[in-house]
Amino acid sequence: VCLATLGPGATNLLTGVADAHLDHSPLVAITGQGSLDRLYKESHQVINVVRMFFPVTKWTDRITNPRNIPEMVRKAFKLAEMEKPGATHIEFSENIAAMLVEELPALKKITVRRSIPEPETIRRAAELIRQAKKPLILTGNGAIRTNSSHILRQWVAQTNIPVVSTFMGKGAVSDREPESLLSVGLGAHPGIVEVLKAADLVIAVGYDIAEYGPEKWNADKHLKIIHIDFAQAEVYEQYIPEVELVGDISDTLEQLSRQVTAPVDFPEARAYRKKIEARWEAQKEVKTLKPEMVLHTLREVMRDDDILISDVGSHKMWVGSKFQAYEPNTVLISNGFASMGFALPGAIGAKLACPDKRVVSLNGDGGFLMNVQELETATRLGLAFPVLIFNDSRFSLIEEKFRKDSAITDSLEFTNPDFEALAKAFGIHHIRIETREQLREGLKHALECSTVCLVDIHIDAEANRELFNQE
Repeated sequence: VCLATLGPGATNLLTGVADAHLDHSPLVAITGQGSLDRLYKESHQVINVVRMFFPVTKWTDRITNPRNIPEMVRKAFKLAEMEKPGATHIEFSENIAAMLVEELPALKKITVRRSIPEPETIRRAAELIRQAKKPLILTGNGAIRTNSSHILRQWVAQTNIPVVSTFMGKGAVSDREPESLLSVGLGAHPGIVEVLKAADLVIAVGYDIAEYGPEKWNADKHLKIIHIDFAQAEVYEQYIPEVELVGDISDTLEQLSRQVTAPVDFPEARAYRKKIEARWEAQKEVKTLKPEMVLHTLREVMRDDDILISDVGSHKMWVGSKFQAYEPNTVLISNGFASMGFALPGAIGAKLACPDKRVVSLNGDGGFLMNVQELETATRLGLAFPVLIFNDSRFSLIEEKFRKDSAITDSLEFTNPDFEALAKAFGIHHIRIETREQLREGLKHALECSTVCLVDIHIDAEANRELFNQE
């Protein structure tokens, strides 16, 4: 639940609401507004907030009668949590807030069982999978629900069907498993696209087109697709499912696992997995602070159920494509709206929600500076977690995109503050890492620190070019 005042408070909240909307995170936003009797005319701090929130919410409305509050609040929460989850918004005018009313009891929450696909549709999908020589599972955000992930893991272990995830689907199947091919997305090894081309069936589980469009992995429209999700498939030229299994994902997977039990053999997927493992091994020999090596070391010092919150920038591409996830909901990436400045407030939320788990906020220097003020919030709340900064003094992802397109790359470098002095100003710990030798112990210390710990990692900026030049 997010609260904001009227005018600039509401406009400042907009990006976060849009992020929740496209990432399918349940959120209820409540904003203030001027008195109803001045909304029709130009007035101090008054804009049409309801209309502004319309494209980034599932539902938005204004309270005009205080007796409507119980219904409106219940509706806002119900729609925010209903599949697919997203953002809702209520506008609360100052004259309504000032009214004295009799007690209005909250409406009871009613749990509604999700629907399940028809048995005949399940049978059709199962037959398609049995007929396929090289099926591949593509997991998205909808597959990382705890029960869905548990059933999916059992099915994959039984059938050996290889799995590739979107960035927000990481952890649905553990990346330790030989069936895991990590992720598909910007920065992923081009070999994964070749595996997709070799497949003759894609089983899309909780896949969200907003993350990584099918034109990037099914450009020639050769793939047969089974769509498994809480909602019907988006109309998309490169995403026309043979079968749509619309309903509860975990129930659907459980029914499929009963009907599809035979193991499959996918040589191209096995070969690609060996390349992944060889790349992990090669990180041990990297001497400079390249992003991939830093992430490999971070993974080694983190526990399986520690939570990594990644901001948006070049480091997100490294996290999404190379960082290993072992459990669902342990690698959180904003990849729908993909707004910079996500990781620090996201880590605060994760630590409040899971106080017994270790949380890591991973930022580029550009994204970190967009919400640096939240260090005060974390400190005031008495939270302890490391805030890692990949320091290269530039918007490196934009720079590499411009360079790839032979565009001008001026004005993409900037001067960072003295991060040690910044940490001191907020009363938190600081670690500066400039060499490989400092990395492991520095990360371990940051994870055990009793306060927020700002970790300034001076990465090899030139390594980001590998995102666009992988072999």
